[in-house]
Amino acid sequence: MPRKAYTADGAVAIGPYSHAVESGDIIYLSGQTPIDCATGKLVLGDITTQTEQCFQNLFNVLVASGLTSDDVIKVNVFLTDMVNFDAMNSVYKAKFSSPYPARTTIGVSSLPLGAQVEIEMIARRGDR
Repeated sequence: MPRKAYTADGAVAIGPYSHAVESGDIIYLSGQTPIDCATGKLVLGDITTQTEQCFQNLFNVLVASGLTSDDVIKVNVFLTDMVNFDAMNSVYKAKFSSPYPARTTIGVSSLPLGAQVEIEMIARRGDR
């Protein structure tokens, strides 16, 4: 069965992967780092700025897939410094409504291009 992949104009892939792949009614969104799609460069700034850019990129992929943040069921967040957890969490809380998606936040030693944060999502297509 061939993969049904989605590509978003407002997101950047820095490797050989699809922005999202659909399997049945589940859409797996690849991790997005805080890259500005207009420049192709990492957004400079604090964790709040970088988290906002990750979500902007991810929400562009959701739109390309015909979905919204209400369709997100699971989020994985990768932080290079867990000191940034509260600031990331403040941005995260503003992007979703209750009940929030399930989430895992993991501290990692490094991310591509020196990013402070990377976020990936799983969404489900179906009745709301």
